[in-house]
Amino acid sequence: MSDLDIQIPSAFDPFAEANAEEAGAGAKEYVHIRIQQRNGRKSLTTVQGLKKEFSYNKILKDLKKEFCCNGTVVQDTEMGQVIQLQGDQRKNVSNFLIQAGIVKKEHIKIHGF
Repeated sequence: MSDLDIQIPSAFDPFAEANAEEAGAGAKEYVHIRIQQRNGRKSLTTVQGLKKEFSYNKILKDLKKEFCCNGTVVQDTEMGQVIQLQGDQRKNVSNFLIQAGIVKKEHIKIHGF
């Protein structure tokens, strides 16, 4: 019996990596930039997932000046604070957040059309 190296298969957990990523130090916090269709050609761009330490109102003020659009900060029960901007500003907001050094490019997810 000692000549044979028998390995007993252990239980395989297919979700072990996903759970480790969520709980571990390497977990990524994504910033989600979405577009919501209003009526007709009108749309809203929403930005969620920014870190709590940033001043949402200051970021909003700079975004509004940069892109000549109106916007607001909305408190949502599930998603926390969300920045809403008028129009399709997804690419503009993404470039702004990267250039300002608020978020790295690999941490941004753009959703929509």
